[in-house]
Amino acid sequence: MCGRTSCHLPRDVLTRACAYQDRRGQQRLPEWRDPDKYCPSYNKSPQSDSPVLLSRLHFEKDADSSERIIAPMRWGLVPSWFKESDPSKLQFNTTNCRSDTIMEKRSFKVPLGKGRRCVVLADGFYEWQRCQGTNQRQPYFIYFPQIKTEKSGSTGAADSPENWEKVWDNWRLLTMAGIFDCWEPPEGGDVLYSYTIITVDSCKGLSDIHHRMPAILDGEEAVSKWLDFGEVSTQEALKLIHSTENITFHAVSSVVNNSRNNTPQCLAPVSLVVKKELKASGSSQRMLQWLATKSPKKEDSKTPQKEESYVPQWSSQFLQKSSLPTKRGTAGLLEQWLKREKEEEPVAKRPYSQ
Repeated sequence: MCGRTSCHLPRDVLTRACAYQDRRGQQRLPEWRDPDKYCPSYNKSPQSDSPVLLSRLHFEKDADSSERIIAPMRWGLVPSWFKESDPSKLQFNTTNCRSDTIMEKRSFKVPLGKGRRCVVLADGFYEWQRCQGTNQRQPYFIYFPQIKTEKSGSTGAADSPENWEKVWDNWRLLTMAGIFDCWEPPEGGDVLYSYTIITVDSCKGLSDIHHRMPAILDGEEAVSKWLDFGEVSTQEALKLIHSTENITFHAVSSVVNNSRNNTPQCLAPVSLVVKKELKASGSSQRMLQWLATKSPKKEDSKTPQKEESYVPQWSSQFLQKSSLPTKRGTAGLLEQWLKREKEEEPVAKRPYSQ
């Protein structure tokens, strides 16, 4: 499932991260709809607004369906046929939509049939693993593997399409497949746009954390096909809905458990204590033996704790029974990314509380 995400980038930076090529091969940036509703956050929960990509054709009848709009939408789909005046009175959960029942439930089948496909944008999402033998749950931050790029030295808006890629040198956004709908209050008022995230069976690497994961669109081609409902049929688009192994993760602190907390600490890596009963073999066992003698925490046990905790590069190795290979350097890149963002941390608006 997916019940918590992070999307903290400032609006102009988020826009540059979503640069794309239209049907004519022209490099473009998506345009915003209701930009003032976007509220960056390290800890987004259902019923809050999150940015999604969708085709311009949803708003303009004569538009090219390959052109894109970014719009903040309410997380938790409110069906267009809902008759109550208060969306919070919806009696069932529409935060997620299971891929195997998507064509069976009216709430999802109807908007999907109308081509109301969107891509939910996030730094990554959080998931909680139940700890064996206890009532505790360990949170993890899950995201695309990252590739280090040269810093451009520019923080302002790009002045031409040729510079967009050079200016953008931050985190690769996670792109999740979603469905949206438009609901009009019975007594009149503004139309409410809301969405749900499609989920699938977890990939092998994440199955020990949770048995479900978002349907992740990995790459520009997949994103384009999912959004372009004018050219890509529903049947063809649904072929894109499946799990992916191109994912990595690391443990985070319990700070993220409370949706009111909106700080970089929510997604900062933490090291986990390796339990004695943990069984491993092959390379994992050799890693554990190395940790037993070379653990940075043991070597620094007599020194005062620093403000910034040590960020292990082997974070995903600590998950019990996980077969996900180590993504070396990714956690380190996250730490560098957070340091760069620290001085320009977005001002948190009043957080939503569930």
